[in-house]
Amino acid sequence: MGRYIDDILQPDEKVLYSTNAHWMFYLPAIGAWTVTIVFLVLSRMVTADALMLLCLALAAVAGLAALYWTATAWFHRWTTETDVTNMRVVHKTGFIKRRTFEMSLDKVESVDVNQSILGRIMNYGDVTIQGVGEGTQTISTISRPLAFRTAITTRPAGT
Repeated sequence: MGRYIDDILQPDEKVLYSTNAHWMFYLPAIGAWTVTIVFLVLSRMVTADALMLLCLALAAVAGLAALYWTATAWFHRWTTETDVTNMRVVHKTGFIKRRTFEMSLDKVESVDVNQSILGRIMNYGDVTIQGVGEGTQTISTISRPLAFRTAITTRPAGT
């Protein structure tokens, strides 16, 4: 399966910038994997059989949650594309149920970036694009939001 943007490019249209959902979507999974490892280590340290079984059961529950959160985060990142071409901004989410929006660069009125303190440290944030007659679209939790905004607002010479 190819990238969505490659399937919809118009003649003489070129991709200038691509980004994706930030890896922070994996944080719940990372936390659950950490808890799983802690319970597995604890199960080896305790001497009572009942405590060992309890630690193993808790490790199994945390491991299942970690596996689920890892799979959902991976799937979200795999099915999300955000691109800027020399003609438009394109954002696509979903696999079977697909949601897309496209906005011509000529219709972009403003591009706002919203980053929390953690977002600034980890370089992710939300980008809100206001279009002339197009409404407002917000793209949540993307990597490198300032570079994405710059790709939208910077016009190559001659356009």
